[in-house]
Formats: sequence, structure tokens, C-alpha cells
Amino acid sequence: MNEATLDKRLIAESFSRAAPTYDKAAALQRTVGSNLLGRLPRDFVPGDILDLGCGTGHFTRALAACFDTPVIGLDLAEGMLRHAKEHSPGLDHWITADAERLPLRSESRDLIFSSLAMQWCPRLDQALAEAWRVLRPGGCLAFNTLLEGSLEELRQSWKAVDNLVHVNSFMSLTELTILLDDAGFGDWQCDVERHVLFYPRLGELTQELKALGAVNLNAGRPSGLTGKARARRLTAAYEQFRTEHGLPASWQVAQVVMFKQPGRTGVSA
Repeated sequence: MNEATLDKRLIAESFSRAAPTYDKAAALQRTVGSNLLGRLPRDFVPGDILDLGCGTGHFTRALAACFDTPVIGLDLAEGMLRHAKEHSPGLDHWITADAERLPLRSESRDLIFSSLAMQWCPRLDQALAEAWRVLRPGGCLAFNTLLEGSLEELRQSWKAVDNLVHVNSFMSLTELTILLDDAGFGDWQCDVERHVLFYPRLGELTQELKALGAVNLNAGRPSGLTGKARARRLTAAYEQFRTEHGLPASWQVAQVVMFKQPGRTGVSA
């Protein structure tokens, strides 16, 4: 996504509102985050860790338990951080900040972990440059992000209703690969996972997206509520995707692990 399509203030407000409902709706988020954690090398033992885009603190707590060390939780949404603080006894380091402007010293972290937060960075290249700066030589950036093709069924169904932007846009794998190759890490791997969730009714999917805070935040989105006639057309269009398991919602997730090789020079964004 680019700066023309996303407003960080709206992102922070949306996820702050979703803090009380996020955990109950976050099955996919837990799965892909756990998969990312499992991709870290077994012999990698970081001392200073940042959970970037920590949300409600689920993986902040998991990282602290896994590596037996304090973890900094950082998020753009103050509401998420308040929730994380309340539900994370023993963890005391929380920062409200932007992934593209990290308020941390250069070469101060061994691991930056970020699960399903980077897709909300209008300038992912800047976020990667900041991660490179903050990591020590030999340090690791492990993140996952949504790719083009996520929620494609919903996107196609809306096209049967109007030409407005109703579904968040995500970058292609080609675009992501170029950014990763240019980021200066030298040692990185990117694997793509496809996840499909099924719902009895379309309303359950849209309510889940609202509970997660992952609502439409792009420029060109419609204003106001969806009328009954338009909602019926959307439902009818989505029904064409129904399978024996229900209505599918597809997600394309890039799982990325990058190591900052000693002696390499980062790229300024």
C-alpha cells in the first residue's frame, strides 16, 4: 500500500476501537503468527526483542515466554497498547510509535518480530530500513504480511455491486520481493502460505473483519452505510463462491525471515 491510499490516523483509530473484540476473532492471526515464530532457527537465541505492531500483546507474551527475556511491545494504536498492558502482567515496556519511525537506538535489538502489521505501512521500504537500523549485526527481522489475492472473493463480489473500493489492497509478491531484495539484509527467505476460512453467512465474515479492525481504509472507499438492495446484490454475488464447507475467504500470507549480515550497508528509504 502507498501513502496515497492509507491514512495512519484512521488505521490507529480502527484498531484501537477493535482492541476489546480482537482476540476472539483472531484465529487466522494466531495461526500465521505461530507459523512465523516457528520459522526462527532453533539455535537463534535473541536477548533484546521488539514485537512490532504488537496489537493486544499475544505474541509479545509468547516471545517473552519462548526466550525468557523482556520484550518491548510497539504499536501505532493506543487502544491496542492499553489492552495489551492490562493483559500482560510482568511485561512493562510498551511504546506507541510508527514502524516507519522507530524511537529506538541503532543496533539495539537482536530480534524484531512483526505479525500481520507491515501491510498497514504505506511505505514498507521505510519500515524495512528502520528495522535494519535498529537490529544488531546478526539480528533478525521476522515478519509476515498480507499479499494481493487476500479477500479476493469479497473483492470480486463487490464488483457486481459498484466500482468503488470496498476491500483493502495489498501488494503483489513481485513487489514485495523487490523491496526485500533492496533492503540490504543480504540473507532473507520469503514463503507464501494460502489460508482459506469458511463462513455460513457473509455477515459473519464482515463482522469478523470489523472485530479485527481490518475494515476498508483505502482512498475511494464508499461513505455511509450499505443500502439493503446493494447488500442483497453483494450477498447474491458472494453466494456463487459457496462450497460444501461454506463461503470461503482466502488469505495470501508472506512469511519473511531476514538476517542482518555483519559488514553490510543498509539502504536508506
